[in-house]
Amino acid sequence: MNDDLAAKGAKPLGFLLSLALSAGTDEGWIAAFASGLGDDAKRYSCPLLGGDTDHTPGPISVSITAFGAVPRGRMVLRSTAKVGDCVVVTGTIGDAALGVKLRGDKSLSARWRLGDAMVRHLEDRYLLPQPRNALAEAVQRSAAAAMDISDGLAGDLGKLCRASKVAAEIDAARVPLSDATRAAVAAEPALMETVLTGGDDYEIILTLASEKLAAFRAAADAADVPVTEIGRIEAGEGARFAQNGKALTFARSAYSHF
Repeated sequence: MNDDLAAKGAKPLGFLLSLALSAGTDEGWIAAFASGLGDDAKRYSCPLLGGDTDHTPGPISVSITAFGAVPRGRMVLRSTAKVGDCVVVTGTIGDAALGVKLRGDKSLSARWRLGDAMVRHLEDRYLLPQPRNALAEAVQRSAAAAMDISDGLAGDLGKLCRASKVAAEIDAARVPLSDATRAAVAAEPALMETVLTGGDDYEIILTLASEKLAAFRAAADAADVPVTEIGRIEAGEGARFAQNGKALTFARSAYSHF
């Protein structure tokens, strides 16, 4: 996926599509799917290279594999974070996880005191993720280590820390939230665990030396991608979150597919 490519500092080359449709698949859905996919292929300069189509008794199956390229020796790994690095995230965190909840239970919008625009924002962040490909070159130039956030900030940062054999000290109050997510958390503070662990953000978590932070911010501003420093890399192992001086613990640190 394009968020994986961006986190490695890679330029998209193209993608393969495998599509299995049933006999009763609505032609309007097919047209809308093809149109949306074509728009994204143009937007991210990631053309369709080929793939396969097949028949299925249902449900519809869609599988996409994206390919990218990075100069030899320049791929940004998750195993190369260094003690003293800043920890930075792109965009806002937790929107998609709350969007999933809203899709399953519309009554939550009233409980969280969200207006229609806020509900649409959260659902759109789940249904229409926006990969940060515009930052791929800046990540390649500046990051010591990086990975995409797809299974939750806490869990994915923990994976980076384990691979790099370091610890991350994160101030949860500095984690960037959209107005909609901030309103939901204000109405129901326990949602902060969902925000930090829920997944589907498709943002980038990266570490970089403090002297490179200003240049990275400038590149992000030029690409119109918000970035926020949320903590530091320390000696030790694991991602540690605290809020108002109190350590946070989570029932489950990340989304699990199994």
